[in-house]
Amino acid sequence: MRLVILDDYDLASEWAAKYIRNRIIKFKPSPERYFTLGLPTGSTPYGCYQKLIEYYRSGDISFKYVKTFNMDEYVGLPRAHPESYHSYMWNNFFKHIDIDPANAHILDGNAVDLETECQAYEKKITEAGGIELFVGGIGPDGHIAFNEPGSSLVSRTRVKTLAKDTIVANARFFGNDLSKVPTMALTVGVGTVMDAKEVMILITGAHKAFALYKAIEEGVNHMWTVSAFQQHPRTIFVCDEDATLELRVKTVKYFKGLMHVHNKLVDPVLSIKDQ
Repeated sequence: MRLVILDDYDLASEWAAKYIRNRIIKFKPSPERYFTLGLPTGSTPYGCYQKLIEYYRSGDISFKYVKTFNMDEYVGLPRAHPESYHSYMWNNFFKHIDIDPANAHILDGNAVDLETECQAYEKKITEAGGIELFVGGIGPDGHIAFNEPGSSLVSRTRVKTLAKDTIVANARFFGNDLSKVPTMALTVGVGTVMDAKEVMILITGAHKAFALYKAIEEGVNHMWTVSAFQQHPRTIFVCDEDATLELRVKTVKYFKGLMHVHNKLVDPVLSIKDQ
């Protein structure tokens, strides 16, 4: 497990975007060998997506041979609704890069048979060769994707009822009207994300500080589903200073020390281009 601490949100977003860019470049994707990327939505990854668009426009990276799988989607919200995750991804990322729409996979919350949709999604991931890098974000209660507190840590893609805290947190996207916030979603499972070869979790802001504490300093707990990634062989938590407010001083110093060591040794991924 690795914790990367940056001064602020913008620097954390830039670091994450460079890491994704350089992982793809190092992979050397081709028509015979696609890079498979898991993606989140929400306010936290927005800055990362903006930087990736910038790298695409400057010619640093192409997404032509990249397949993406998003983490989740609301149930019953029309795909064209401005707050659907289809709309979020296309408006904030996909339409600005050269990805083939057929390779951008998002769960269909309006499928006739939601269980079948979830099973088919898992199959598509398997047929794509699994996820090389799954990028995620978390809620203040430590949930990843829509794996709410109490979710199984070996869960697969499924229909999930949203916790009250999640509905309240997402109300800001629906005019602060709780009645307009969907109460169910389709989500990849914790086990689905754990199957990825590498996981990078973005955590920014003081309101996520207690969740980061639970993810890093306490044990694995299904009430804080992000804590499961302590047990993944290749997990990177990327955060800003505000998100470290609940961590012990010695924990912060330890991981900052590791960052200096990584920089001196030159990280094999980030050395492809600048850090």
